[in-house]
Amino acid sequence: MADEFPGWHGTTIIGVRKGGEVVVAGDGQVTLGQTVIKGTATKVRRLAPGGREVVAGFAGSTADAFALLERLEKKLEATPGQLQRACVELAKDWRTDKYLQKLEAMLIVTDGKDLFVITGAGDVLEPEHDVTAIGSGGNYALAAARALMDSEHGAEEIARRAMGIAADICVYTNGNLTVERITP
Repeated sequence: MADEFPGWHGTTIIGVRKGGEVVVAGDGQVTLGQTVIKGTATKVRRLAPGGREVVAGFAGSTADAFALLERLEKKLEATPGQLQRACVELAKDWRTDKYLQKLEAMLIVTDGKDLFVITGAGDVLEPEHDVTAIGSGGNYALAAARALMDSEHGAEEIARRAMGIAADICVYTNGNLTVERITP
């Protein structure tokens, strides 16, 4: 019966660092099989544990992502001002804890200085070209943003344009964006 369940799809999250700012943008679409369930979901959030603001965007199961965001907040409280260390600690727990191993989500996180992707495989990845993307339309948004990085556009405009291109190509992505900007 589990094989018959169509599964939830629909998230595109992008992180762009340019000109002293970092932008994380996410679309609002959630689908179940071939049906759009919601077009206005908010998948990018501001976290402020330990006084230093962090922006996080998630792709995958919403409940799983919220469980990970809670744990990330605890890690940030335990290591104030050390985003990389908090991310590594979360990734280690995610990889080794039997409960967390079952979670199906990915995160993009930034404090305005660092930009990381955290995966359930234990990865904490920093993008090579100051752009990263996850989710159903992530590869489309990533390609578009990388092509725009040499333009005169700032981080937010690049993120918005890249997400627009992804929404035009990926049926699991829409143009209803949540955009959060952060500077170091």
